[in-house]
Amino acid sequence: MTDYPTLDLNDGRQIPQLGFGTYKIAEDDAPEAVSTAIDVGYWLIDTAAIYENERGVGKGVGDWSDIFLQTKIWNDSQGYDRTLKAADKCLDRLGREHVDMLLIHWPCPGKDLFVETWKALIELRDAGKAKSIGVSNFREEDLRRIIDETGVTPALNQIELHPSFQQRALRKVHDELGIVTQSWSPLGQGEGLQNDTIEKIAEETGQPASAVIIRWHLQHGLCPIPKASSRDHIEANFKALSFELTDDQMGRIDGLDSDDGRMGPDPSDFD
Repeated sequence: MTDYPTLDLNDGRQIPQLGFGTYKIAEDDAPEAVSTAIDVGYWLIDTAAIYENERGVGKGVGDWSDIFLQTKIWNDSQGYDRTLKAADKCLDRLGREHVDMLLIHWPCPGKDLFVETWKALIELRDAGKAKSIGVSNFREEDLRRIIDETGVTPALNQIELHPSFQQRALRKVHDELGIVTQSWSPLGQGEGLQNDTIEKIAEETGQPASAVIIRWHLQHGLCPIPKASSRDHIEANFKALSFELTDDQMGRIDGLDSDDGRMGPDPSDFD
């Protein structure tokens, strides 16, 4: 991972700062997309049980044993015993004996099983089936509860985060607790690419609009995982590693935050 930016995790490990997301990439298309991303230079690949593409992702990673691979336990597999079984199924589909990061996909507060699910992830980490463990879409109250009840702080929380939904309050909590913030939908489902401010900065830098947004994530210490299918888009996103934004450009993107910018489900009522 020479010259590839990494972030320190609270468990003593490191995570590549820029990842490749595979949401909505079909099983049959995943091997080529993932192998292309690795060929371009990505060192982190993100998938999930609910994406139904873990076998394809595993094929795409192939023999690259040093690729940082992460997956997630889906909502209907929550609970201690069910999580242990679900994790084994994930590993089987991926063709791996372990993953680098295993996440709880959603807190599902209505089910009230995320503490037991977190205890299962701790067991899986201790058994060597997950090198690091974290969560996704957890709110501050969810994070504090699992920490208080188990004594184990997630290494990472993967949340919706893009210029129009910057999650500043939750990011501050992450910083306080030593949790890496990983950004899903970092381009705002593509809507951010048509933003006038982003387009202007793209002109100023001579870089793709997608790379401008991803660069903004990187300079804020975030860990974006943009999804792309074509090689052109995969390469365009990766250009974020080749330049820097000025303080003025960062500030202009900071100004795009919106109170109603959420595009995905609200973790408070998504079960």
